Amino acid sequence: MKALMKTTKSVKPTEVEKKWHLVDAEGLVVGRAATIIANVLRGKHKTSFTPHIDCGDNVVVINADKIRFTGKKLANKVYYKHTGYAGGIKEITAGKVLEGRFPERVLEKAVERMIPRGPLGRQQMRNLRIFAGTEHPHAAQNPEILDIASMNRKNKVGA
Repeated sequence: MKALMKTTKSVKPTEVEKKWHLVDAEGLVVGRAATIIANVLRGKHKTSFTPHIDCGDNVVVINADKIRFTGKKLANKVYYKHTGYAGGIKEITAGKVLEGRFPERVLEKAVERMIPRGPLGRQQMRNLRIFAGTEHPHAAQNPEILDIASMNRKNKVGA
């Protein structure tokens, strides 16, 4: 009878194999790219996924400044932050962030808000590297190209 029982095997931190993935964000929609990146960072694409272990892969994103929004979100989507002082709430639109000094923060915040909060989430976010241009210093890791555009087309109904 024991041979017929199915048991779930939790992976240990020493047994985790981490790969490197390269994502070209040019022309991708922010939310759709962020969900796939977040799932790869968490390790949910692996059969050995364990929720309390960092079993995700490393992700390098290039061309983050060429990512796009749908609809009127470029002008209407507002990011808020608070300085810590009374009345110190600041707001900036998504368009101004993309035109500004650090356009990669749009994608970074989108992914960060899809990762669980806490020590494990912070550890998984350290496996994400985002660059505004096409150059990145992680070529020595031989990252595999993760084609998000084709994954989005495959997941759409009627495509």
